[in-house]
Amino acid sequence: MTAPIRFPRFFVTSPAPCPYLPGRSERKVFTELKGAHADQLNEALGRIGFRRSQTVAYRPSCLDCQACVSVRVATGDFRPSSTQRRNLKVNSDLIATECRPWATEEQFELLLKYLGVRHPDGGMATMDEMDYADMVEHTPVSSMVIEYREPTETGEPGRLVGACLTDRQGDGLSMIYSFYDPEHAERSGLGNYIILDHIRRSAAEGLPYVYLGYWVEGSPRMQYKVRYRPLEKLTRDGWVRMSSDEQDGLIAEATKRRELPLVGAHKDGQQSQFETS
Repeated sequence: MTAPIRFPRFFVTSPAPCPYLPGRSERKVFTELKGAHADQLNEALGRIGFRRSQTVAYRPSCLDCQACVSVRVATGDFRPSSTQRRNLKVNSDLIATECRPWATEEQFELLLKYLGVRHPDGGMATMDEMDYADMVEHTPVSSMVIEYREPTETGEPGRLVGACLTDRQGDGLSMIYSFYDPEHAERSGLGNYIILDHIRRSAAEGLPYVYLGYWVEGSPRMQYKVRYRPLEKLTRDGWVRMSSDEQDGLIAEATKRRELPLVGAHKDGQQSQFETS
């Protein structure tokens, strides 16, 4: 006889400084992912805006702000822009390999390089190898690390230039955390390429979505997410596809901000409790 599925217990964190918008505070609601039904629970919560961090699923629950919006790319209708097509062409020689969620020294060294250049003052900058192993390996759901390597002269996988911790769900791939060589002299847009590869990979598997985490209007570091069309956002009425006009406006605004200095150190601002994407 199959044991009944128990309704999860939810908890709320104490208010803390917002990692995305200066001067605001954040609060999260969270629950533990464990047991035989962890995958099903993670997928169900993912569809209503939760994100996973190790064995916890969480989402913002701020009292006076709804700026954090869950977004996902509709892979079946995705059409790359001219810039994205160039990115795919430039990086088409990279060898992507799905690996079990097991941390390696090579991955950790690449992560430290990424954090040192892009987010030197962020909460993750103090991570040690054990912290990284916990982030990757403490997963109760179907997860993988996708490695991106340059080919050797003989065509074998060579130097690691990018990686992404990814959850495989019934309706898509959820990108938990990605990092890459930020100072590669001959390649540009590695971070964007990792997203484009996830979109292509998801579509090839017949999965309708790639989950990108939270988009926060007004947070410069989050604006890259609006460049993938078509983008769906989670609203009070469920998932709604952004109109072309709305995305045009957001992309134009993001382009204006690209030359402005960015505030904050984590890829989505200052690292917050549970945040990995």
